[in-house]
Amino acid sequence: MIECKITGVDVSIEKNSSKLLGPVSFELVNSNCTIVLGPNGAGKTSFLRLLHGLDKPTTGSITWDPSAKIEEQSFVFQSPVILKRNVIENVYYPLMLKGISKKEAITQAEYWLERTSLNHKAYEPAISLSGGEKQRMVIARSLISDPKLIFLDEPTVNLDGKSKSQIEKLLKQVINNGTKIIMATHDLGQAKRLGNDILFLHHGKLLEVGSAISFFENPKTKEGLTFLRGEILQ
Repeated sequence: MIECKITGVDVSIEKNSSKLLGPVSFELVNSNCTIVLGPNGAGKTSFLRLLHGLDKPTTGSITWDPSAKIEEQSFVFQSPVILKRNVIENVYYPLMLKGISKKEAITQAEYWLERTSLNHKAYEPAISLSGGEKQRMVIARSLISDPKLIFLDEPTVNLDGKSKSQIEKLLKQVINNGTKIIMATHDLGQAKRLGNDILFLHHGKLLEVGSAISFFENPKTKEGLTFLRGEILQ
C-alpha cells in the first residue's frame, strides 16, 4: 500500500462568479477508500476535480505528500467517456499513448476485460454497450495503467442493482490490490459497503471528516444526521 497525505487549506472554486466549493480545509491520510458523500449539488464533483487537478483552486492551496504524478492517477466520470472505437481499443488506448506496443496493449486489455466480465464484448462497438457495461469498460481503461490512485465520480448512478454490484465487487478487488480510491456518491449503502473514511459535503462546505464508522454511528452535525435519516437537506 502506498503512503499518501493530501492537505487542503482554505480551498475554494468559483466559476462565472458562482462559488461551487469552499472555502474548505482538510487532511486525508492514507485511506484505502475515501467516500465523498453528500446530496446532489453538494460540491462532490468539484471536490474530486480539484484533487485530481482538472480544476485549479480560486483560493487556497493543496499539497500532496509524497507528490502525486498525474500519470499515477485515473479519473472515472459520472457519464462514461466513450471513444468511437470497439471495446478493446477503448481499454488499451492509455497504453498506446504511453508508446507500449499494440501486442502488449492488447494482452493487458484482454486481462482487464476478463476482470470486468467484458471479454465477450471485446470487438463490439463500445457505443453498443449497456450503461453498466460502459462504466465497467471505462473502469478497466482507468486501471490498465496501474494507477496508485483512482477518482470515481458517482460511478454507479442510474445503474441497476446487478451492474452496481459488479462494479462494487471490482472496486473492492482493486482496493485489496493496493490502489487507493477517492469516490463521490450520494448512495448511503454504497458508502457503508466501500468506505473507510467519509467527507461529508453540503452546499460546497465540508461539514464532516472522519472514519466511516464514526460518521454513520455518530454524525457531528445536524446536516449529517438529517442526511443519514434520508430527509431532505435544505
